[in-house]
Formats: sequence, C-alpha cells, structure tokens
Amino acid sequence: MNTQILNTFRARKAIELHKNVPADWYEFSVKHNIFQRFWHTTRFRVVGKHSHDLTGKILDIGCCDGLFTKVILDNSKADSITGIDVLEPAIRHAQKRYKKNKKLHFQLGEAHKLPFKAKTFDHVFCLEALEHVEDPSQVIKEMRRVLKPGGSVHILVPRENTLFNIIWFFWTKYRGKIWNGTHIHDYTPEDIRNFLKIQGFTLKVNHPFMLGMLQFFIAE
Repeated sequence: MNTQILNTFRARKAIELHKNVPADWYEFSVKHNIFQRFWHTTRFRVVGKHSHDLTGKILDIGCCDGLFTKVILDNSKADSITGIDVLEPAIRHAQKRYKKNKKLHFQLGEAHKLPFKAKTFDHVFCLEALEHVEDPSQVIKEMRRVLKPGGSVHILVPRENTLFNIIWFFWTKYRGKIWNGTHIHDYTPEDIRNFLKIQGFTLKVNHPFMLGMLQFFIAE
C-alpha cells in the first residue's frame, strides 16, 4: 500500500479530522442503527436508480469501508470499480471484506491529486465526500481529468438546510460525535452547478431528496 499518498498536507488534515471514524463505520451502522439504515438505504436507492445503465470502469472517491462502492456495482453493469480513500484502516477493511469480488478494487488515494492517468474512467462517483475536502474545485478538476470523453460524474452532497442542521447538531453530540467538525464546506445547489460548469460539465440531473437534506447531481 502506497502510504506516500498520505504525506500531503490535505491528506494529513483529512486523516486527523476523521481519526475516530471506525474502519467499518457504514457497514456496522446499517446493520445496527435504525436511523442510519434508513438514511443510507435511501441514498443507495436514489443513486442506484441512476446507475443501471453505467458500464466500463468506475471510480468511487471517498469510498470509506466500500459499502456504497458495492452498491454501485450491484446496481450497474460496470466491468470494475475502484474505490479510493485517505483512511488507511477503512481501505484495509474494504480490501479484506471484498477480496473475493474481482470487480472491486480499493486503494489509498487523495481526491485533490488522484493517482490515475488522464481519461482512465468511464464514470466517477463522489458520494457525500465533497463536503469533507479542502478544495472542492480542485477535486472536480481532477474528476474531469481522469474521466474519459463522454463519461459522467455523480456527486452527492448534504444540503445543510435548517432540518439537516438540527439533526446534525444532535447527531454529532451523541452517537455521531466522531463526525463533529468533519464537514469543511456547506454547499448550495448553485455552488455545485458552478464547480461543474467551470470544468466544462453539463448538468443532467439535479435531484433533491430526504426532505431536501441531500442533493444528487449527474453531469457529463
């Protein structure tokens, strides 16, 4: 495992912010917490609905323990999916958990400087990860660089409206306190549209759900 990826300032900052997140956080939460199961299965359903026709090679940025990466695979016709994250324990967990699935690959990777050649992937996902990165415009620029012509990007971010902020406040005081301070940015739909437009993307899907607390974008 190439740990040199973790030596950049941005990677070290992300690791420090997320140091208390268990390696199997999503998998464990979906199994053992009713609220988390509802939240995440709703995400899975919405993103999965838009993934049925996807083929080729897919990149999943901020894959954590790989649970959502597996959902993308199960709902698409992808030949392979590569999940990347700066959290080494989570990547090790994903590699072990899905080692028998030849279509899934997990490795350390920093979103601001993706460790891939240009035009490598047919589709790129970034699901509830963009709010955790230092420079979202640079991340989307990197997504454009590694995307093949005619490919698509799929971005999911929380819309931190009043309802979300109330739930997030109480969540991060108790069971979800490990996430306190990890959201560096709060985006409006216009923010995401502008980031995409600057990189030459055309917005195809702009879908709010979960009472407006989540916003899903697809652009080409």
